[in-house]
Amino acid sequence: MSHLTYAEAGIVGLIQGVTELFPISSLGHSVLIPALVGGQWARDLNVSNAKSPYLAFVVGLHVATAIAMIIFFWRDWVRIIAAFFASLGHVARPAPGTRRWAPQTIDQRLAWMLVVATIPVAIAGALLQHLFTHVFSKPVLVAGFLFVNGLILLGGERLRRRGADIEAEQIAADQAAASQRQRAVVGAGERGIAAGGPGSSGRHSAGPRGAKQQEAQVALAADRRLVRLGFGGGLLLGASQILALFPGISRDGIVMVSGMFKGLTRQDAARFSFLLSAPVIFAAGVFKLHDLTGPLGAGIKGQVLFGSVLSGIGAYLALKFLVRYLSDASRTLTPFAIYCLVAGLGSAIYLSVR
Repeated sequence: MSHLTYAEAGIVGLIQGVTELFPISSLGHSVLIPALVGGQWARDLNVSNAKSPYLAFVVGLHVATAIAMIIFFWRDWVRIIAAFFASLGHVARPAPGTRRWAPQTIDQRLAWMLVVATIPVAIAGALLQHLFTHVFSKPVLVAGFLFVNGLILLGGERLRRRGADIEAEQIAADQAAASQRQRAVVGAGERGIAAGGPGSSGRHSAGPRGAKQQEAQVALAADRRLVRLGFGGGLLLGASQILALFPGISRDGIVMVSGMFKGLTRQDAARFSFLLSAPVIFAAGVFKLHDLTGPLGAGIKGQVLFGSVLSGIGAYLALKFLVRYLSDASRTLTPFAIYCLVAGLGSAIYLSVR
């Protein structure tokens, strides 16, 4: 008999997908929601129970979320992965005038920064997974961690206000530069049309294709700033994800705030966080895939698929919203912080007196 209903799978899957990208901790919600509902939900969806099918279910949700993030940034990932493999070809052939190998382009440096930044949390997760899953996943503790997450977001927002003018100027400069390049492309296309030459295809760049090209230019400008952190800075931002192993602490939230402490604008810190999250979440899912294919996954394959599809859709839509939300310098992390403070404190009180 299955111990995971389709209703539980669908609701938790959708919530997990959305909260994985919002800086409010998906794992925290995966623990708190069943505990708050109680009854069958608390029995079926107990992440701290080593024999619970919920562990296998969460693995499926993580893989689906990571896939959604890769799809959203697929152009970036094609560019980054291609640069990574291109850099491997230079290992035996260092650049002229140098004695050692080093990434040559911005894309190559960004690719290796993501690799280096993933190492600390991968090691911590492998060594301390049981501790975080079975000791720190008690609902009351998770509620406390969620409250702390709200304080972290408020601290990051307070820090951001000091550089709000710089952030607004950077966003405006990126958009202006991208628009200028786009006008140049469209102009070249129009001249090609007038001349009857091959440039006539440029007229299509003013539509959706033009918007994608403008987004790509903004992303490239952000990547140029990100690689200035160097591998040491990337390693520190990656190490900050270890705190997100505590259920209730948001992975994206802690990386964004850490990035702002390192001098990044919120927009650039968010981009690095989103790019960094996909391989970490995907690797965590693959690492625990044996739970899904083993005895824990018996009888719940349909529920896992249903919940994972909803989780992937929720993650994609949440990411689309957040990218637009964070591109406006007037918008803040305060609403997410207030939610964490209220939800964390309220949950702790309710669970303590129930």
